[in-house]
Amino acid sequence: MPWHYIARSMRGHPVRPPESGIARRKSIWERIHLDPWLLGLLLLLMGSGLIVLYSASGQSIDAVIGQGVRFLIALVGMVIIAQFSPSTFLRFAPLAYCIGVAMLIAVDVVGDVGMGAKRWLVIPGVIRFQPSEMMKLAAPLMVAAYLNRCELPPRLRDIVVCGVIIGVPVVLTAIQPDLGTSLLVSSAALIVVLLAGLSWRLIGFITALGAAAVPLLWMNMHNYQRQRVLTFLNPESDPLGAGWNIIQSTTAIGSGGLWGKGWLQGTQSQLEFLPERHTDFIIAVLGEEFGLVGMLVLLFLYLLIVSRGLWMASSAQDTFGRLVAGSIILTFFIYVFVNMGMVSGILPVVGVPLPLVSYGGTSSVTLLAGFGILMSIHAHRRLLSR
Repeated sequence: MPWHYIARSMRGHPVRPPESGIARRKSIWERIHLDPWLLGLLLLLMGSGLIVLYSASGQSIDAVIGQGVRFLIALVGMVIIAQFSPSTFLRFAPLAYCIGVAMLIAVDVVGDVGMGAKRWLVIPGVIRFQPSEMMKLAAPLMVAAYLNRCELPPRLRDIVVCGVIIGVPVVLTAIQPDLGTSLLVSSAALIVVLLAGLSWRLIGFITALGAAAVPLLWMNMHNYQRQRVLTFLNPESDPLGAGWNIIQSTTAIGSGGLWGKGWLQGTQSQLEFLPERHTDFIIAVLGEEFGLVGMLVLLFLYLLIVSRGLWMASSAQDTFGRLVAGSIILTFFIYVFVNMGMVSGILPVVGVPLPLVSYGGTSSVTLLAGFGILMSIHAHRRLLSR
């Protein structure tokens, strides 16, 4: 503090030192309820995704512009959602859950069929979207809202209720069929239950119950879903059929070497050997053109986002905030892990896009809406402690 301020304080005059420029910038971010570090990392990730998408889409500028518009809409939605308080999410969680379940039922009745599955609702001339994406947020919000009223760690009765809450949207999504999304919805909601403090005994019991249900799940899977599992175990059994995707993706990644072949120079992607190269398998394009170094840079960027999100979740000052924030960021990590595992051949192909890199609108909106909730919880943490 300058000497004239000290002199004024000694004479009994009130003193308020001028705020620094850094403090003013920080207060601006607090007023709009955004975290500048997380926002910057997300923008960097989306920018990187657009660069890779240009190559993966066959150098289609229309695809890049379309994805950029989707990102912009998703960012606006994130900013709007961040302005609401966590108490608002707690209050409206049951309504969002019920609307999501109703839309999943509507999909089964009047849904639009695409690529052999009925997963979309269409408002003619307005929008075509997947209601199952909404449940990736609505289900964990509902579970967190229920557990917020319970004594923690949850008792067996509470876990059963949570199981019903989770099971309804998971079953409705699985019968579309969309096994990948149903697994992600269940994962997002189950993370909330785990974060609530399950005992190791209950975790062991639930794990054993899940293992016992595997034969039942196998019997109720569609033929193409079973084939995906069998192909995962031995891709070479059908190299020109079911094993084509895995073989081509691993070939593309391996051929990139350390530094890659260069942007727009990938043979597997540019010559269209690589399937779904702009959506589920886009990281194979990155691996071929930017090599191991490029993939490590992307992994480091994801690691920074997850680390920042976990820090924000740990600073939440109420049960609902901690459960929801933890679920959002850990589910984001699961998306990344499943997609990379799927493309590299260590997990079965389940149709999970790479977050904020793969082409797609509904997924981007859902992900950034989740980050908007996370930023809201972080921004309101001081108010919640009063």
